Amino acid sequence: VQLVESGGGSAQAGGSLRLSCTAFGVTSSRRRMGWFRQAPGKERVFVAALSGSGIIEYSDSVKGRFTISRDNAKSAVYLQMNSLNFEDTAVYSCALSQAYGVSFYYWGQGTQVTVSS
Repeated sequence: VQLVESGGGSAQAGGSLRLSCTAFGVTSSRRRMGWFRQAPGKERVFVAALSGSGIIEYSDSVKGRFTISRDNAKSAVYLQMNSLNFEDTAVYSCALSQAYGVSFYYWGQGTQVTVSS
């Protein structure tokens, strides 16, 4: 199983970016997919998740600004990030659970998001 992220880059505060993650070697429809981020010098933290049944969760820090979605036909998960601020600067990684699982088991390498003020 391999998770490949794309869409990272630089944005100004108030701007938007859209991250994509595709899972290879696995069918994602019955799995929970999510995003985490790790800022410099800090631990990795939860950002958002979307279960196979459609249950969506967001961290308080991104609620109302970020939107997670998925395309099971493409085994992909997306993160639309709006109203970016400097604190959103981090390496963003996607994650995938095992079938019908809750905990994340597979991880992508991450993509850098840098927000300038």
